[in-house]
Amino acid sequence: MKLDYSQEPAGVFLLIDNKSFYATVECSMRGLDPLTTPLVVMSEAANTGGGLVLASSPMAKQLFHISNVNRRRDLPNDERLIVVPPRMNLYIEMNLAVNRIFNEYCADEDLLPYSIDESILDLTHSWRLFGNNILQVIRKIQSQVRNELGLVTTVGLGNNPLQAKIALDVYAKHNREFIGVITNATVRQKIWTIPRLTDVWGINNRTQARLERLGIHNMWELAHCDPFMLRSQLGIMGTQLYATAWGIDRTSLQETILHNDRSLGNSQVLPRDYREKDEIEVVIKEIGAQVAARLRAHNKQCGGVHLWIGYSIGVVDTNGETGFAHSQKLACSTAETSTINRSLIFIFEKYWDGLAPVRHIAVSCTRLAQRYGEQLNLFNVPNPNAIKLEDAMDRIRKRFGKTAIMRANSLKKGGTFIERAGLVGGHSGGQSLE
Repeated sequence: MKLDYSQEPAGVFLLIDNKSFYATVECSMRGLDPLTTPLVVMSEAANTGGGLVLASSPMAKQLFHISNVNRRRDLPNDERLIVVPPRMNLYIEMNLAVNRIFNEYCADEDLLPYSIDESILDLTHSWRLFGNNILQVIRKIQSQVRNELGLVTTVGLGNNPLQAKIALDVYAKHNREFIGVITNATVRQKIWTIPRLTDVWGINNRTQARLERLGIHNMWELAHCDPFMLRSQLGIMGTQLYATAWGIDRTSLQETILHNDRSLGNSQVLPRDYREKDEIEVVIKEIGAQVAARLRAHNKQCGGVHLWIGYSIGVVDTNGETGFAHSQKLACSTAETSTINRSLIFIFEKYWDGLAPVRHIAVSCTRLAQRYGEQLNLFNVPNPNAIKLEDAMDRIRKRFGKTAIMRANSLKKGGTFIERAGLVGGHSGGQSLE
């Protein structure tokens, strides 16, 4: 089969990644070369046992084989390695500064911040203003970011965002200039030759296993399988995977993308092993209250909850499991904290064996709907004043800070709300650029 790319969009898209962003920012702020300095950003840096590597510089990866799954105890005792705590406020400000530079090369509607360290640029209509060819423009952007902010950028170039993303992940990060290119004309050479399915964006280990059961082990086989068989076996995802193998993406950054929020949640790695039931339940309720507040902030309410409990490393319970995850449907759709927390505690008490020490807790609210009020039924009549009180507390926190008003439960032993109130994205905000 030969696909006719003349019918497909052929724009000029860049997906730009700030290489080892947190670590590079820290190197830059210290006047150090981010490409030659071994540095890691470590959560809970003062905690010699529980800290987690959030980012590591290229040299730290090269010298010590450090990855983002390492903990403080895994790091080598080497005086060359610099270990620093996170400064999330600084990283957010640097992200804004980087995107201001990108905005000099394209209109607002052609720039999409994809994550804190990645952005998509549609330069289809503007790149000729800045150079004779697109590679010259890319080098100009890289140079400006490096000179003004001290950051190193890797760039994927493609005729659509998908090609740019694959070019970034597979080729740019291993290229001397940190530039990777895939176009409609080079899909066969650049995508079909990728040996491991999981190297491609959108294909995780689970999806790879499903494809392998269908006899598909690489991108060439995915591109040459029967698309109708793929659709029948995997549904719409099968069609999307087939399009990926052919480098097809019809996304337009100018179109408003409507996100279908299926859940909202928060998680927390505890500062130590929690063994007491009361302490664990305090944190579950705190996280439940945070998620309920997020629901109300998004004008949502939920019809179900999900609780995931992870035990300390190396610990298994009486069933031989390293943790558990269960969901429960609520009797009524709600955004009220107490109702949500009752279901979470019910799940915890039902499935925890009472012995395994807990180190990780994650809470999600599912079956989301627009907030229309508390639903009535014959068995559970909600207190209208309760949700009004919640809304009032939300307004107070928004105006005066998270700790301006809190539940007394957070003052109990094991509570983490007060300590975490000043964190950004679960980590220290640190100082800003000012």
